Amino acid sequence: MSAYGDIKRSKASASALASLWHTVWDLSAPSSYLCIHQLTQESARAHSDLLEYMAEIFAKEVETGTTYPQEGEISLTDFISYFFSADVFVGIIGLTAGSEKDGFPSNGTLEEHKGSRSWEQCIGGFYYIKPNYPGRSSHICNAGFVVPPKLRGQGFGVALAKSYLHYAPKLGYQSSIFNLVYANNTASIRLWEKLGFTKAGLIPRAGRLRTRDGTAEEYVDAWVVYKSFIGQE
Repeated sequence: MSAYGDIKRSKASASALASLWHTVWDLSAPSSYLCIHQLTQESARAHSDLLEYMAEIFAKEVETGTTYPQEGEISLTDFISYFFSADVFVGIIGLTAGSEKDGFPSNGTLEEHKGSRSWEQCIGGFYYIKPNYPGRSSHICNAGFVVPPKLRGQGFGVALAKSYLHYAPKLGYQSSIFNLVYANNTASIRLWEKLGFTKAGLIPRAGRLRTRDGTAEEYVDAWVVYKSFIGQE
């Protein structure tokens, strides 16, 4: 839910969804790759244990109070309502060393890429793509990313971000905006600037976040960052 109410995926992106391929994205360390799969509420519900694991990771991220603006307990229903209102993509860690270029189409189902591993062993991260605004401005999208804590600093976030820039234009979006990139999240700011995003404005005291040691709270500024996809397709 947003200030505009419940924003649904545009018809253009819905029709494009069925034609998207799974793709692979290189991980610099370790020498492996992520295979990105699309998920919808319907396909995800066929894997209730996957949904539960994703919801658990997201709830823990909200609990830290340093990246997402939500606070309080996040139930499975809350997670599905927030994350699955449009398109979701999940990254499965490859079983072998990667050799293909970023964005290379991949065969195989989600189950085949998972193999005998648990979801905890093979999920490298996940994200949603949805309109940031309704109706006449629904061609501008937003995304939210989650990487399991134990995998951070190993290139998973970079691979997910690159795949986002691949899929979002194919879903019919013309640009991307991130409303709240907290100023103390320097790694995220550096990543988006490296990938061609620009700072569109600063919102003072945008978030009441927990300090890194978790013992207190502080107000933190946030950047609005933007990137056009026009000419990318």
